[in-house]
Amino acid sequence: MGEENHEIVVREFDRKKDLLGVEDVERRCEVGPSGKLSLFTDLLGDPICRVRNSPAFIMLVAEMSEQKEIVGMIRGCIKTATCGKKLSRNAKNNKELIKPVPVYTKVAYILGLRVSPSHRRRLGIGLKLVLRMEEWFRENGAEYSYLATENDNLASVKLFTDKCGYSKFRTPSILVNPVFAHRVRVSDQVTVIQLCPSDAEILYRRRFSTTEFFPRDIDSVLNNKLSLGTFLAVPRGTYTTESFPGSDRFLADPCESWAVMSIWNCKDVFTLEVRGASLAKRTLAKTTRIVDRAFPWLQVPSVPELFKPFGLHFLYGIGGEGTRAVKFVKALCGYAHNLAKARGCGVVAAEVSSREPLRFGIPHWKKLSCAEDLWCIKRLGEDYSDGSVGDWTKSPPGLSIFVDPREF
Repeated sequence: MGEENHEIVVREFDRKKDLLGVEDVERRCEVGPSGKLSLFTDLLGDPICRVRNSPAFIMLVAEMSEQKEIVGMIRGCIKTATCGKKLSRNAKNNKELIKPVPVYTKVAYILGLRVSPSHRRRLGIGLKLVLRMEEWFRENGAEYSYLATENDNLASVKLFTDKCGYSKFRTPSILVNPVFAHRVRVSDQVTVIQLCPSDAEILYRRRFSTTEFFPRDIDSVLNNKLSLGTFLAVPRGTYTTESFPGSDRFLADPCESWAVMSIWNCKDVFTLEVRGASLAKRTLAKTTRIVDRAFPWLQVPSVPELFKPFGLHFLYGIGGEGTRAVKFVKALCGYAHNLAKARGCGVVAAEVSSREPLRFGIPHWKKLSCAEDLWCIKRLGEDYSDGSVGDWTKSPPGLSIFVDPREF
């Protein structure tokens, strides 16, 4: 596929020809919230790896036709996900049972739009990349397209909302916590159980399948090699890993309070690097690490080495029920921190709805986090979802969203 318009050709990424050019653009493009410490990505030699785990994916590049210079790129993927719910009525034992069931639609996701700093705001490179990507989405049956961008990235917001017809849709929060040199204490009133993928799938489908953006192929996510496991927190003395009866029996008679969380290994997909920090900040960070390593029992909130490439673990599928669910989420986050420490990660991150009640159990540093990310959405065509909810772009937000780790 390819499209020529005067000086710019938009075509599919060719690893043999384009790898060096794409890496060069990636290095020169700043990623992360404006006005904060800058985050730069390193795709570990595989620019398409961030979408490769999705059911359908593509990467496009923009090339100067005469110079054969890569000046921009974009990635996209397509999946089937929940866009709402409807009530289902079933008769059982002479009684009518009413329960919510998910309504699915085919939705596409745009990520990794980059334009070389030397070619921005001229030639319409970003617009050409987005329009060609949407063309591929339509060709593959996507009914909606969405993307995430920083709320204060005015150039990006203007491109998508003013020129491409997207509307502002959801404003989740990205919560990032550093991994300290010491292990975090996990409450001894909580037992953490690792679920097998089949039990994790049952739990998610039974409890969270009507959550917005829940992927219908959740089994593929949970069985992916990048998934480090799903963990269930229950009151101490309720179950052990050996005595856990399975998700079917657990959900038939659940604990008064419980929480669940899965962990995705972004470290094997990309690394991050904080740039722009002053010498004073670097020195202070180093000092906190030295103290933390020397006196781990003090639980010093040390700053890890973020000024060279580091990896992260992404926490997803966060949910729970009961009056102590927030406390149990905090215990799971502590468990995840310790796992990240053992695996050499610099930070752990989660993305949740700004209205999510369980977000108060997720430790994070404000300086590293983004209080209001922006998701924009566009309807690409008629909605052929199973049991249509109408125009999804006009639907009110719920309390929760399910953030697919393949798209983080």
